[in-house]
Amino acid sequence: MTRYDLILRNADIATVGDRYRADIGVREGRICAIAQGLEGSAAHEIDAGGRLVTPGGVDGHCHFDQPTSDGSRFADDFYTGTRSAACGGTTTVLPFAAQQKGHSVQAAVDDYHRRAEGKAVIDYAFHLIVSDATRDVTQRELPALIEKGYTSFKIYMTYDDLKLDDRQVIEVLATARRHGAMTMVHAENADCIAWLTEQLLDAGLTAPRYHTSSRPMAVEREATHRAIALAELVDTPILIVHVSGREAVEQIHWARGRGLPIHAETCPQYLFLSAEDLGLDHEDPMHGARCICSPPPRDKANQPFIWNALASGLFTIVSSDHAPFNMQGADGKRVAGENASFDRIPNGIPGVETRLPLLMSEGVLAGRLDIHRFVELTATNPARLYGLYPRKGTIAVGSDADFVVWDQFGEGEEKTIANGMLHHAADYTPYEGMKLRAWPGITVSRGRVVWQDGEFRAEPGSGQFLPCLRPRAPNAGNPLDKWL
Repeated sequence: MTRYDLILRNADIATVGDRYRADIGVREGRICAIAQGLEGSAAHEIDAGGRLVTPGGVDGHCHFDQPTSDGSRFADDFYTGTRSAACGGTTTVLPFAAQQKGHSVQAAVDDYHRRAEGKAVIDYAFHLIVSDATRDVTQRELPALIEKGYTSFKIYMTYDDLKLDDRQVIEVLATARRHGAMTMVHAENADCIAWLTEQLLDAGLTAPRYHTSSRPMAVEREATHRAIALAELVDTPILIVHVSGREAVEQIHWARGRGLPIHAETCPQYLFLSAEDLGLDHEDPMHGARCICSPPPRDKANQPFIWNALASGLFTIVSSDHAPFNMQGADGKRVAGENASFDRIPNGIPGVETRLPLLMSEGVLAGRLDIHRFVELTATNPARLYGLYPRKGTIAVGSDADFVVWDQFGEGEEKTIANGMLHHAADYTPYEGMKLRAWPGITVSRGRVVWQDGEFRAEPGSGQFLPCLRPRAPNAGNPLDKWL
């Protein structure tokens, strides 16, 4: 009789292309059999009872334990952050090893391995943040790191301590083209933001609500168009991260119409939060800081445009952009004081645990997305984009045994989000009070049950680091050929 480590029985399995009823057999962390009425026994059997089962989520954009320059501190380290991810159905995360200006990218990678060692409970890979694009970085360091499995990097067009100028962006894009890497771009115009911020502060408009005024959609639209133009010039794909507004969506749609390989990412904050959340009346003047992130949430009329772009195929992935700071304490959102101006409040919100439940409940069950598009956006596409597919992002023989068994709730039985039920280390969630019709009942990571029936079950350090494959072939051709 065939012996397995784990059998999941009576599963309603959904992938990008299929939906069917079957059992899943797992051995040594991999799926080794999928069949109806799977014969054999296992050390551990779970009856899914006909519940929906999807691939474990791949969160392609999150921040854990990242150094800052303003004295603030991220609420989550690699233990609490990956714990929260696992309890929300995510089995692979890709946080950022952030280069500090004047230092090497390799130093950032070494530092991040130290930060993750012995803490992560699910599997992880690293993106690189390139903030100092010297010739040595673009010509030597990045190619060497790509060979070692760090095949994606993020660049910024805003933030003084991170931004690159256009020439530096071109140099990074050229490196990505030559070596088959993927470049992620934070697209906001730094000079426009600086001028608007100065005008607002001079007028005494300092409250959190004015964060949105300092970063209007035009700022994102312009930088998105410029990033697309630079990528076209170099003839290489890019991913525009955390797209928030319909005007940036229009630029990406325009680029796609020209046949350009422009990928796009959005996040739950642009589907469920709005500018109004930063300006709610509250006795605490910092209350609106709970929802400060960049780009900021737009007005409520913008949300249907983002949902429509998700359903239509314009967006490639949905990530959390989990960047948690505590509301209480001197090293979180209040690092610059109780009445700090909006420009001195750390940017970022928690969301790694709520990403999948929000999209399942308000996307799939509300009829905005079909189940196959959900799987594509939250698991398969990020695994493909960052060189982890088919090990991650699907339910198939030979893939890692990463999957989620979903609980669904009827009318009147919805699950209400409260920060006390979440497993991050942040002291709030911006989605407090939302009622959801679905939540992960069981999360399995490499054949290990890490979350079941409201109980977290993984040990610190049980997650593995994953070197990534090149998402595309290197291109040794001359990008000038298309212009000559």
